[in-house]
Amino acid sequence: MAMSTIGPLALNIILPAVPNLVRTMQTDAGTVQLTMSLFVLGLAVSQLALGPLSDRFGRRPVTIAGLGITAVASVAALAATSIEALIVARTIQALGASTGLVISRAMIRDLYDRDRSASLIGAVATVMVAAPMVAPMIGGLLDIAFGWKSIFLFVALATCGVLAWAIAALPETRPDHVTGGGVRYLLGEARALLKDRNFVGYVLQSSLGTATFFAFIGGAPHLVIGVMGVSSAQFGFWFMLTAFGYMVGNLLAARLSDRLGIHRMILIGMSIQMFGALLLVAAALLFPEGGPLSIFPLQFFVSCGNGMFLPNATAGAISVRPRAAGTASGLTGFAQMGAGAIAVQAMSYLATAAPTALPMALVMLALVAAAALTFVGLVRK
Repeated sequence: MAMSTIGPLALNIILPAVPNLVRTMQTDAGTVQLTMSLFVLGLAVSQLALGPLSDRFGRRPVTIAGLGITAVASVAALAATSIEALIVARTIQALGASTGLVISRAMIRDLYDRDRSASLIGAVATVMVAAPMVAPMIGGLLDIAFGWKSIFLFVALATCGVLAWAIAALPETRPDHVTGGGVRYLLGEARALLKDRNFVGYVLQSSLGTATFFAFIGGAPHLVIGVMGVSSAQFGFWFMLTAFGYMVGNLLAARLSDRLGIHRMILIGMSIQMFGALLLVAAALLFPEGGPLSIFPLQFFVSCGNGMFLPNATAGAISVRPRAAGTASGLTGFAQMGAGAIAVQAMSYLATAAPTALPMALVMLALVAAAALTFVGLVRK
């Protein structure tokens, strides 16, 4: 639970400081947004490697190495004097920050069956979502009080704390039969997963559905802070409503997945997400100047649906071949974060040219519809 918070914390804590970075670094919003989109891309690429590495060398050593990379890169970001250096430091920071995300899922699947794994992944995500819930608020307050560099000092200290705890207490959970496999073995497992229509369906559905959140964080800061004139600290407080919706969805997944099964939970979550996206489109058309009140309460439903289906889709994906849980988790995380990186960067450019929330709402609705069609068309019980 603790190591799973580092990635979301490092990703979201810088959100309120984006407009300040534009002024401080004397650059444009699209360039500063690379600190977000390349971070997400770094999360994606590193998960592609970390999952198989944890199958090969064990969960514990890969976790410790990844957290160490994040701590060092956070200090490098703190010392950055140009936007280029900051972008590079953020990208390296992401390479280790994904450790908790990908390996925690594999560790859970090492110990529990599919439906129980979905429930426990939801429970971990409930705690994990506390990080993006409070991170923008913390980032906004630090940015106002001490400047943007204090944000990376905070991330460095938090990462060092979790790293010390992992060294002292994290056990090894990798099953004994997943040992000794070389590169050929890992590539064979990855190839088998990618040939399975159920695995592909779970991955595509979860990636497209999760991209709605990244589209939101790509467009919301410019829209709310830049256009609506809300302060970075106020944005952080409003963003808590979005994170709270995701937490509610995670809690429902943790309580109901064992009872209802992963497929029914995915369909219920997608329906709630679709409802929220339709409300956002309607509000953007009817109240184009409605302010944060016309965005964040409706985004609550999108996030709640996301929180319900994502643990179940992830559990489905990593249960297709349980002996390759790390590889499956890495491929799933790569696809989710890769789609997120594209969504956050594309939406940052669309939002810059848009005076209302309508383009962002339409993109989110299209992503939810595509995710639902993918799940219904590919996944079989």
